[in-house]
Amino acid sequence: MDSAVPDFQPRTFSIKLWPPSESTRLMLVERMTKNLSTESIFSRKYGLLGKEEAHENAKRIEDKCFASADEHFKAEPDGDGSSAVQLYAKQTSKLMLEVLKKGPGITTETEAPVIDTALEVADTVFDISGGTRAFIEAEEAKELLSPLTKPGNSYKRICFSNRSFGIGAANVAGPILESIKTQLTEVDLSDFVAGRPEDEALDVMRIFSKALAGSVLRYLNISENALGEKGVRAFTELLKSQGDLEELYVMNDGISEEAAKALSELIPSTEKLKVLHFHNNMTGDEGAMSIAQMVKRSPNLESFRCSATRIGSDGGVALAEALGTCTRLKKLDIRDNLFGVEAGVALSKTLPKLHDLVELYLSDLNLENEGTLAITDVLKQSAPQLEILEMAGNEITAGAAKRLAECLTAMQSLKKLTLAENELKDSGAVTIAQSLQEGHPDLKELDVSTNMFQRSGARCFAQAVANKPGFVLLNINANFISEEGVDEVKEILKDGRNSLEVLGPLDENDPEGDPEDDGEEEDGEDDEKDGNDNGLGLKLQDMKVEED
Repeated sequence: MDSAVPDFQPRTFSIKLWPPSESTRLMLVERMTKNLSTESIFSRKYGLLGKEEAHENAKRIEDKCFASADEHFKAEPDGDGSSAVQLYAKQTSKLMLEVLKKGPGITTETEAPVIDTALEVADTVFDISGGTRAFIEAEEAKELLSPLTKPGNSYKRICFSNRSFGIGAANVAGPILESIKTQLTEVDLSDFVAGRPEDEALDVMRIFSKALAGSVLRYLNISENALGEKGVRAFTELLKSQGDLEELYVMNDGISEEAAKALSELIPSTEKLKVLHFHNNMTGDEGAMSIAQMVKRSPNLESFRCSATRIGSDGGVALAEALGTCTRLKKLDIRDNLFGVEAGVALSKTLPKLHDLVELYLSDLNLENEGTLAITDVLKQSAPQLEILEMAGNEITAGAAKRLAECLTAMQSLKKLTLAENELKDSGAVTIAQSLQEGHPDLKELDVSTNMFQRSGARCFAQAVANKPGFVLLNINANFISEEGVDEVKEILKDGRNSLEVLGPLDENDPEGDPEDDGEEEDGEDDEKDGNDNGLGLKLQDMKVEED
């Protein structure tokens, strides 16, 4: 007897990449706004857009590119949308570049002034960073750098980023740079030896260093060059001659303990330094000691970034103490290090001295409740003007929520708050949300994703932001919000001033998930399975959504 064998066919799944959700489109607009209004080589060349003008341009660009990509997608109804996504991304980048090159306050109606302004500014900025990232050899360098050889040129700012110089090209560039070095004020040599063998790269750096030695620069960027100690010392002649630097960028450069020590030794003076950025290096505790010495000698520092640099407790304490001399600091970014509680407590002793601080990035520092509260307790008194506070990934639990909320209540100028990847759970979430509901008229972004809260916490955060004027993004993703809870959040936002557009993606939300019972949660945790709010009902009764 023949047995029938079922003919199983593998299932095929079709994933549509287009169209993007409203929240994704909104986030793209905000990212473009930030890029258009943040200082860059383009803003130095063409002028910096204000945030309002940047936002208007970003919205116009996104609308135009979405419409174009959507038409493309409709012409390929059987496709997965990947080509539409590529077109969307390509067009937005292209139009952003056009806006940057037009500069602020320039429209098609003022065509004549645009030409005059562009010519005037172009004479002071020489930038070869656009186009394809590629090697440059001697012949191309002669042609590419020929504008710098014209008698009487007035170039003050040069950017050689994104082009890889070999020995031949460097030998061409060296004499040219030496001939104009006395007029230069800004030099960007980031990512200018990519893909070159180490010995060649070091020789190129020495050639550029010798050529530029003696220039009086206010801005120097040598990021993205995998310097290490050898690379830093290859720039010895240039660094030793710089006593007037106002901005120094050494990011993603392999700055080890030895490299940090060399950098600190070589620069004769950092007294005028306003911006010092060391992001993404392997500095460690010993290297942090050298950086701390530079910081101590930089009383005029306004922006300090030392994120993702593998600094532990000892280095964190040294940096925290050194920052006490930087009383003009406006932006402090030390994210993604291994500070721990002790360094957090040390930082709390420094923060009251930083009266001008407006942006503070303290995510992923292993602060725990003790370190967090030491910091927020002093911020409550010393930094009510803070506009950005990020404390994600610090193991903050519901036990710290009350005092943290008191700090947030005092910060009425907050524009962005990030508390993602902590352990607030429902009781902590409700407490934090209550502190944000009243006031905070400038709040635009709130990220409380991955905090193990459920329906009650989600509902309270929605109520807290539903009627904030200008609010743009609520991220409550990767929590344990039931389907009913998600529906409630959407209804709250729909009924508020800002509508559903402000709600971020919920693709990682787990409706069936339960917060771990680790003993940290206060009594009255929301029990979604039973549909009971327990003690949270008392906290929720004052949370209202009211139309102005």
